[in-house]
Amino acid sequence: MHHLMLASTLIATATMASAQDRPVLTVYTYDSFVSGWGPGPQIEQAFEAECGCDLQFVGAGDGAALLSRLRLEGARTKADIVLGLDTNLMTAARDTGLFDPHGITAAFDMPVEWDDDTFLPFDWGYFAFVANADFDAPGDFRALGQSDTSIVIQDPRSSTPGLGLVMWVKSAYGDQAAEIWEGLSDNIVTVTPGWSEAYGLFLEGEADMVLSYTTSPAYHLIAEDDSGKKAVPMSEGHYMQVEVAAKLAGTDQAELADQFLEFMLTDAFQGVIPTTNWMYPAKTPADGLPDGFDTLITPETALLLDADKAAALRDQAIAEWQAALAR
Repeated sequence: MHHLMLASTLIATATMASAQDRPVLTVYTYDSFVSGWGPGPQIEQAFEAECGCDLQFVGAGDGAALLSRLRLEGARTKADIVLGLDTNLMTAARDTGLFDPHGITAAFDMPVEWDDDTFLPFDWGYFAFVANADFDAPGDFRALGQSDTSIVIQDPRSSTPGLGLVMWVKSAYGDQAAEIWEGLSDNIVTVTPGWSEAYGLFLEGEADMVLSYTTSPAYHLIAEDDSGKKAVPMSEGHYMQVEVAAKLAGTDQAELADQFLEFMLTDAFQGVIPTTNWMYPAKTPADGLPDGFDTLITPETALLLDADKAAALRDQAIAEWQAALAR
């Protein structure tokens, strides 16, 4: 018995030593990415099988909260990679001086051209309001504001969908955006810090619609065999989101970080995205998109401000939203 105990102790000690010998790659991302149903666990397993490293995802709230955390930590950050910023945050992120170029040349399967040397896309989608399939939803923002439809949205200061919504209104209505928000203010049941909380409230019946993505109904159809949800087409068009990752300049695992960014564009990563992150992959995997994605709406008009224009309008767009909700 003592020999068995000693052998077990030696094996456990050797396993711990082996784990400690592996280099650690730390990736800051948003909470839903690292959840049990998100892409994080599958990606961690697949990358660790290739890298011989310890990949550690660190959830940092919702997407916009990532940038706030990085600004707070500055050069002291423990992150090697940040994954989950988007085009609305890229210029502000670049201005921190915390990121290094990636050096990767790749072609992407997205509706927009991409040639940024620092931020690398891993998925994309369109923002949309999601409702029950039998709900008679208004088809534009003015009609929505004039209706008694209740909505749950996310805070643009902490959430990338929330920021996407204010940029959606701003890009569609320009100088009339404040007027649109005045109309929408009494439709808003609550504003949550992130996407998960908002979607949960919608599923609990707390609102008629929730700000999410055109791809969200695919989750219910594929994962739950439930065709009872729909994304509502808006006549103004739908604002795009392109989610990106980037390497921190201060990383002490530069080669491993580069390896992860390269891995991010392989089928092993991209093939996981549609049915875990419920977005379109930046590079369509060899097997294509899963059945069910062909049922999703395709916006007639795609709206997207380039990174610099989005940065220039961001504060104004958020201020118009705040002013309307404060009344």
